[in-house]
Amino acid sequence: MTFDIAVKRIYEAPDKADGQRVLVDRIWPRGVSKEHAALALWLKEIAPSDELRKWFGHEPARWAEFRERYRVELDGNDEAVAQLRGLLGEGKVTLLYGAHDEAHNNAVALAGYLRGTG
Repeated sequence: MTFDIAVKRIYEAPDKADGQRVLVDRIWPRGVSKEHAALALWLKEIAPSDELRKWFGHEPARWAEFRERYRVELDGNDEAVAQLRGLLGEGKVTLLYGAHDEAHNNAVALAGYLRGTG
């Protein structure tokens, strides 16, 4: 099954084309109101563990290993993954994150995991 998944910084303005907006960070992003976020769901349970998040530290050199470690965590997180796949079965989902790095963050890794490409 192919899913319609987008990835976007939560600081970008919501758009009707986003579909269901899901925040996939464990920590609420600074300076973002719940109204501005326009979330369908805050699925903090699907975020990387605090230990993994702190180890990664958004260091691009650790990206490949971070993705592998996060994949292992996701493989053991059936409930949260099933909840997100359920939303994807209803249509487009935009995974939201707060990190500055648009290429190396948990939402990008999670989208790859859900697509079966990473």
